[in-house]
Amino acid sequence: MKSSVSSTRRPAPRRPRTKSAMLLAGVVLLSSGCAVAGSAGGDTGRADGRTLRVVLTQEPPTLEPCEASLTGTGVVVRSNITEPLVERDPTSGDLNPLLATGWKQTAPRTWTFGIRSGVTFQNGAPFTAEDAAFSIDRAVNSDLACNVEGYVFGDDDLEVEAVDDGRLTVTTERPDPILPLRLSFVEVVPRTTDPKAKVRVPVGTGPYAVASWKPGAAISLDRNDRYWGEAPAFARARYVWRSDASVRAAMIDKGEAEIAVALDPMEAEKDTTAAYPNNETTALRLDGREAPLDDIRVRRAIDLAVDREGIVDALLGSLAEPAGQLVPPGVVGHNDAIEPTRQNVTRARALVREAAADGVPTDRRITLVARNGMFSGVSETAEALQYQMQQIGLNVKVRMADTATHLQYQLRPLPEDVGPIALLIMHGNQAGDAGFTTSQYLLGDGPQSTFGTEALDERVADAGALSGAARQKAFADLLAEQNESVVQYAHLAHMSGLLGLSRSIRYRPDSATGDELRLAEVRPAEGAKH
Repeated sequence: MKSSVSSTRRPAPRRPRTKSAMLLAGVVLLSSGCAVAGSAGGDTGRADGRTLRVVLTQEPPTLEPCEASLTGTGVVVRSNITEPLVERDPTSGDLNPLLATGWKQTAPRTWTFGIRSGVTFQNGAPFTAEDAAFSIDRAVNSDLACNVEGYVFGDDDLEVEAVDDGRLTVTTERPDPILPLRLSFVEVVPRTTDPKAKVRVPVGTGPYAVASWKPGAAISLDRNDRYWGEAPAFARARYVWRSDASVRAAMIDKGEAEIAVALDPMEAEKDTTAAYPNNETTALRLDGREAPLDDIRVRRAIDLAVDREGIVDALLGSLAEPAGQLVPPGVVGHNDAIEPTRQNVTRARALVREAAADGVPTDRRITLVARNGMFSGVSETAEALQYQMQQIGLNVKVRMADTATHLQYQLRPLPEDVGPIALLIMHGNQAGDAGFTTSQYLLGDGPQSTFGTEALDERVADAGALSGAARQKAFADLLAEQNESVVQYAHLAHMSGLLGLSRSIRYRPDSATGDELRLAEVRPAEGAKH
């Protein structure tokens, strides 16, 4: 387990505002109303020193462990309620044993895992290799349509066998050099868990257990007294959600929460905030199944229309950098040679006119779908993108959606008869390997892809079988090829997070914090009650 718990609250440096950023800010202010902070009171729990209170942007869509690769679910479930066999250190990228004690490739397609003894589930049942085998089979091989199946394993099934209580074998359809990394996404549940339906209240081996979930109000956790590892400092944890970033910040200031996620960049200079790289990349996914987005000239024009520097400076503060690819630096496959596309309105307009002259219906309305609470400033960013696309001659309407609705547009099967969609996405490659990104977002039939090419599909498959330097180069070349021949994405920014932290606690966020906020790593400040 990671053990860093000291606080990091150095103010993030302010990026200078460029002229284009000033103009963009003016556009957004004209097109959006002023935010009015609502009451921060209500179901926040009481400051008793024993309850760790966390305020999220939205209510989690589910607590089903096999959906924990979804950020809204994983931030509550991963490493708090349930745990995997293997965990990845987000700083070094190293794989460390957790519920497994070690692993070895014992045949070209088979890996053998040692299983930790003395571990008990929150319901009192002992954890064995049979539970690990069941959890993998349930998440990967079943008909549950778990997000982890598509995101991590694609269409491949696994052959799993509990050799005995302390040993597990996993056999893949083809040699897989990163299987232990993939298994770090499978949260272990008891073999008594329903194999045919997703659960509302999960049971795991983690340091906290679900005490209650009051829909629309709060999720409460109690410390798991059976936990096999070091006991967390706080006896209870309570999650609430507020969509307004200013309200989340005010809850820290007023002592109504100890941790608040996704604060506005304007809060960055406070000593109660901590900035951290979160491996998230924002982009517009352009649905190439529908005109006019089925024409590469129109997709390329949208890419050229985006003022990344202006959006970053005016709307995202110091918490982002312009992006030209779906994975940030530090991820295997990141291409250092790719530069973010520079805005060129003149060239973009010419491409739209050229497409229109060839009969492409460039006046057809494009719906730009964005998710409420995706990041601070998301609605303003959507409006800025709408304005920039309209400036090159396209007809664009913004639709702000809740999490459940956005997921319908994000994941296959995609909705039909909705017209051309430009979907604002935020992709977090918490695994640190571009193989997870390309299998999801670049494959022609990928779970989060709308189209592609056979040639690119072949290259994705070939790259996935490689390791080391060859793997790095193959995926870097793939990301460059997407930009040249497919242009399914207009990349926006590599994001950072801003966490609100009460002075009463000590916690150091890292690149995994946005996906799995580990409550056991939070400690009271010196002298605080707990």
